[in-house]
Amino acid sequence: MNAPVNFDQLEVGYDVPALPGMDAADIQTPCLILDLDALERNIRKMGDYARAHGMRHRVHGKMHKSVDVAKLQENLGGACGVCCQKVSEAEVFARGGMKDVLVSNQVRDPAKIDRLARIPKLGARAICCVDDLANVADLSGAAQRHGTQIECLVEIDCGAGRCGVTTTAAVVEIAKAIDAAPGLKFAGIQAYQGAMQHMDSYEDRKAKIDIAVAMVKDAVDTLKAEGIACDIVGGGGTGSYYFESTSGVYNELQCGSYAFMDADYGRILDKDGKRIDQGEWENALFILTSVMSRAKPGKAIVDAGLKAQSVDSGLPVIFGRDDVRYVKCSDEHGVVEDPGNILSVNEKLRLVPGHCDPTCNVHDWYVGVRDGKVETLWPVSARGKAY
Repeated sequence: MNAPVNFDQLEVGYDVPALPGMDAADIQTPCLILDLDALERNIRKMGDYARAHGMRHRVHGKMHKSVDVAKLQENLGGACGVCCQKVSEAEVFARGGMKDVLVSNQVRDPAKIDRLARIPKLGARAICCVDDLANVADLSGAAQRHGTQIECLVEIDCGAGRCGVTTTAAVVEIAKAIDAAPGLKFAGIQAYQGAMQHMDSYEDRKAKIDIAVAMVKDAVDTLKAEGIACDIVGGGGTGSYYFESTSGVYNELQCGSYAFMDADYGRILDKDGKRIDQGEWENALFILTSVMSRAKPGKAIVDAGLKAQSVDSGLPVIFGRDDVRYVKCSDEHGVVEDPGNILSVNEKLRLVPGHCDPTCNVHDWYVGVRDGKVETLWPVSARGKAY
């Protein structure tokens, strides 16, 4: 379990960017802040949607890497568990009290397999993905060695072009091998179409997911004919959950970014042609940054540069402003175009990051804000857990 944060032992600006009870205006920058009202609305909305469509929602912890956020998703949104991408992340969530943990990835290194097999001793269901028969014996050996059970999903490559098998025959072959292996349990299918999540057009995304659904249905039906049931048929992201949830095939969603919403996801369009950050989901995560220099006309320099964010999906967007624009960054500096020279030194801006997942991974803390006050401080529990 994560030890509770002892705020009395922390100093603002040295240990942490803020403390509960502070005015939001006094938060040290650059740091991550969460609009708690928006976050809670997003979580409740997805939870209500999943329940209304008879779906479980396994929240994607690799997005926020936070036990506290995962617990909020469990308590407010009815999440059935958490998925992540690495064994080290899974260990953090299991130690933090999450009882159902999926590593939605392959685990092949012997040391990692051994650690995975020990996760049930932390009180959590341990699940991983498999796309190779050779992996089955290694997982089985580790589970037997530790006297535990590892549940396995056969991963289907339904368009992402990464891990996963591409034929129903391969799914059935691996599923039977898992079913027969001591210490293992066949739990179902992993079929996440990641390549289409950020396609702007709703119809283009639907066309891609229709192909995935057909592949998954064929596999599920064939397994059923062989007497093999799937407890989990998982997939679905922020850009596609409405397709999987109405497919009649999937039973578990794995959405992550909906809770925070970043600039890259925000620009994709819903079925009515509207950006999904303009009605479907709210921006809840921001990089808070301060103006540190006004030495040049038409330009303000802020303290959030490359070391405060990831720009793989584009530069951040300044929230709620159309009079200034974040246009460039280096390690420690961000350049804001300010043609009206309206920004002043120490003025704070909220940036919506281009890509929330890798941005969160470079910070130690989330500062939770409500009604202009710092309400809570949450550690980024699995920060740097990439192994």
